[in-house]
Order: sequence, then structure tokens, then C-alpha cells
Amino acid sequence: MSPADRVPVSLIVDERLRTTSICLGVAYGSRHDSVNQGGLAHVLEHLLMSAPAANGEPLVQFIERLGGSANAETGLEHMLFYAQVDAQDADVVVESMLSGVLAPELDPVVLESERAAVIQELAAAAADPADVVQDAFLAALFPGHPLGRPVGGTVEEVRALGLEAVGEGHRSAFSTSPMALAVVGPSIPRGLSGRQAAPSGATRTRGPVPLGPVRVTTPAWPDEFGWVAVGGRSTRLGDPARHRFTVLANLFGGHASSLLYRKLRVEAGIAYSFESWDRGYTEAGAWRVLIGVDSGNGGQAVDIVIRELEGLAATGPSDADLDAARRQARMSLILDTETPLEHARSLALHAVRSPEPWNLQSELDRIAAVEKRDIQQAAAEVLSDLITVVRPERP
Repeated sequence: MSPADRVPVSLIVDERLRTTSICLGVAYGSRHDSVNQGGLAHVLEHLLMSAPAANGEPLVQFIERLGGSANAETGLEHMLFYAQVDAQDADVVVESMLSGVLAPELDPVVLESERAAVIQELAAAAADPADVVQDAFLAALFPGHPLGRPVGGTVEEVRALGLEAVGEGHRSAFSTSPMALAVVGPSIPRGLSGRQAAPSGATRTRGPVPLGPVRVTTPAWPDEFGWVAVGGRSTRLGDPARHRFTVLANLFGGHASSLLYRKLRVEAGIAYSFESWDRGYTEAGAWRVLIGVDSGNGGQAVDIVIRELEGLAATGPSDADLDAARRQARMSLILDTETPLEHARSLALHAVRSPEPWNLQSELDRIAAVEKRDIQQAAAEVLSDLITVVRPERP
């Protein structure tokens, strides 16, 4: 049996489509890098997409030469490899993706090339305060914890990674992690017909790491435009009640129906770009609002966020605001399922992260069931661990 034969599959057949979307999810991310090998998962992601595929050329080039698109991402607790291709090319692309990612030919020349690309990627991220502030936010939210380390590692760590270390990471950590393949297209690709369906969910192979307290600091506001992240811990991945944080995020989102849009943009007129979201991980989640602020506006923007959180914790949202936030959260899920590539990504990611089977209607029902008292509880939990991080900082 080949490694690919052991990967469970979720298949969504929609005969109206002319493309096939493919996503391989792996329950392995940057938090699983050892302390002295930060960035290994991210480098491995680059290497696998650039290693020779079944036909001898790099996987990403092979797929895009067919007219398709291909990419990959590394998160704190997952990796995704995905492609969208003409349906007539799905057979060969599925085969090449699985063989290239699961049984790669790792090459030192390719490693050097991709290491250089990763270092350039880190340099670009370091030059963008909107990226830097998010790493700093997680570092303050989860200090001294694997969740608080930057996904890409540091330049020094990346430079120190050799082919042996990356190959061992693939063999001992990546290849032994729960995986799932999701395919959305007009027909079932050859070789997947009759394959085992994706199980009810992943069985985690790594236990939680105890969390310490958050690190609260006083922002050093810059004399220029910057980005501020305000937020706190939410509940862990798998908590059946964590949808309250999704709805809370929509109350603070950048869409015109949100509570924060009225307070921050319309009434105060101090922010144009802002968004809010929540992510769940093994030990806890991270809920935040990200705001672009001009010089002199940062403190006022944060005060507005805190004041609105305090109001929600005390009395909850109005019926109209709660209804709008639930509708926005539900529509986001619906749009993902009606976009084939996003649907495949969502299916694969959920299969390797959750012990529960994913069902759109169940998710919609859980969001619709979020009530005022749930928002009060979520706001109070965020306030209990509230941190504020700004980048750039005043020297």
C-alpha cells in the first residue's frame, strides 16, 4: 500500500463544474517544530511544492503548466496543499500531488533555492507592520508557548536548516500526522473511486502544552500610520460553544453592518481599514481586532474597542446587531461552500482538526443558536485576557 492509499478522502461531485479543486490537509504546523528548528514546517512546505513531481518537474510548475493554479500554506497547527485545475486534468494532478507531497525526492539544490525564497518572504513580512503586529500579538497572547512562535521562524533558524533535518521532519512528523484529501469537481478522479471516505474527524496525536498568563504591555504609539491588534484568548478548538466568538468577531468586523463600523468609522471617523476574526487551537483560541490607525488615533481606537466589549459583556448586543452578525457569519460559510476551492480547503482543514464530521447545516444551526448571553460571555472572556499590540512602535 502506498502512503497515498492511507489518506482518507472527502468527495463532492457537482456535475455543473468544469474544474476540479483538490486540497490535502495535514495536521502538522509550525508549533510542532522543535525549539531549535523554527521555520522547518514552512521550509518543508516550500520544498514539497518545488520538489520534482511524477513527471520530473516541480509540482507547482507542472500544475500551472496545465493552466491550473496551485499553492500551499503553513499555519500553527496545519498545512494545506491545494490546486484548482481543468477537470480533465484532475486524474494526473491528484496522482502527482499525492506522490510529490507524500513521497518526495528532496534535493539539496532545490532546498537552497527555496531557502532563499523563504528568507525573502520573511524579509517582506518584516517590512509590513500589518504582518509584524500579528506575530507580536500571538507572542504576547501565548508567551513562551509553541503557539506564540512565528510560523516562518527566523532568518537565522531557516539558514541553519539542512536537508537532513528537513527530511527527518517529513519522515517523523509530517508523514505520521493525520491527513485528509478533499476533492470538489464534476466527477471522481481516477484512483479515488471506492476509496475510504474521510472519517468523522482527526484523532490528535499530540497532547496540549500548558498555557501561562498573557503578557500585557503598554503600547508605544508611533508618530506614523501603524497597525494595532486588540484581543484576547477564546476557547480551544473543538469546544462546541466556540461559535459565540465567531459571532462576536462579526460584531466587530469591517462590514458596514457591524457595531464597530458605526462606532469606529462612522461616528469617530478614525479608522478606514479594520477587521476581526477568531482562530481556535489545541489549548485555546485567539480572538482579535486588527485596525490600521494614523498617528494620534491609536489610543482612541483601542478605547472604543474596549468600551464596546465592556458594553457587550454587561448587556449584550441589540437584537438587530446580533441578527446582522449571525447573518454575516452564516453567509461567510455559505460562500465558502459555493466556491469550489474554498470548499475543498474547508473540508480538508476540518477533517484534520476536528473530531466531529463537518456539515454545513450543522454549522449554520450552531451560529443561528448563538444568543445574547453567549455574546456577553464571549466578550467577558476576551476582556479577562485583553492585550494591545502596535507595530511599528515608537523607538
